[in-house]
Amino acid sequence: MPLEHPLNSLGFAKPPSETRVVVAMSGGVDSSVVAAQLAEEGYDVVGVTLQLYDHGAALAKKGACCAGRDIHDARRVAEEMGFPHYVLDYENIFQEAVIDEFADSYLAGATPVPCIRCNERVKFKDLLATAKDLDADCMATGHYIQRKMGDNGAELHCAADANRDQSYFLFSTTPEQLDYLRFPLGHLPSKDETRKLAQKYGLIVADKPDSQDICFVPNGNYAQVIEKLRPGAAEPGDIVDTEGNVLGTHRGVIHYTIGQRRGLGIGGLADPLYVVKLDVDNRQVVVGPKELLATRKVPVREINWLGDDNFMDVPEREIAVKVRSTRPPAPAILRAISETEAEVELLTAEEGVSPGQACVFYDPDSSRIFGGGWIWRGY
Repeated sequence: MPLEHPLNSLGFAKPPSETRVVVAMSGGVDSSVVAAQLAEEGYDVVGVTLQLYDHGAALAKKGACCAGRDIHDARRVAEEMGFPHYVLDYENIFQEAVIDEFADSYLAGATPVPCIRCNERVKFKDLLATAKDLDADCMATGHYIQRKMGDNGAELHCAADANRDQSYFLFSTTPEQLDYLRFPLGHLPSKDETRKLAQKYGLIVADKPDSQDICFVPNGNYAQVIEKLRPGAAEPGDIVDTEGNVLGTHRGVIHYTIGQRRGLGIGGLADPLYVVKLDVDNRQVVVGPKELLATRKVPVREINWLGDDNFMDVPEREIAVKVRSTRPPAPAILRAISETEAEVELLTAEEGVSPGQACVFYDPDSSRIFGGGWIWRGY
């Protein structure tokens, strides 16, 4: 009998030339390197870029992905490397699935993470479906995260470079999506290696700076965007202490986040005060001493579980969690309430835990990600 064809670099038992891969191209250096590398390896590459908002208005914005400049750059990379490239108009989907919820979450006093929702509801849902419609064997992205095969199928693991790891933004990737996705950059030791590859392939984006902002908030001014989306959202109100005493006035709850200290305009006090709660219904910003920010118990819902067992099989687990993207995983106890709800007890209290942020679950003994959920209210 003839020997089975060895697995190629994307995990398929056939030659690269017979393996079609759709590459999600943002126009940045990461996804461009992925596309160029796979094309050089001989894969049947199809580049796809999403137009997520009015790129005509975004042409002049640097540091924001999926705008007009980035669409142009992605197209140029495809031309240079000789593979087809398509631009898909996802403006309406993006508005409904990401931008509207972002605005409404802020109005409700939460601190949303729209990049997670974009991956969950747009890139890994609609774009992934499009890749299947194009008869692709898989879809590849430039995310810094690793997909490894375990005893029970594909597993999600942190990137080799902890400084670039994007696991916090990808916790809601489902097992079915993980079967289809590939992350060719996750094993690289540093971003410098990515740029060296871009130079090797002669890509025009080799020295392009990384995007720093949320793509539809390119100047970092969230409140300005929300006021535009929801006129009248920035109604003024009172800044009060935890006893309800009025200490000053604010220019709209949307301008404040849990844990904020600067810009409160209530100086002259013996001890610094921090935003400890946003009372949207009463248009109040509640402030208090720093110790009130310390949180041990975190309620989590909309859980996506990526462990090998059933989530409800183990009522209590020792794990590590991130409650914000910039912190390393910290020891915690995970207590299951239902298939989609849990309570996380942090062994060391964290400050500034906010509704609307993600709580991502990690194996304390390896690089594996066990999924996560959304923080939805304070205790």
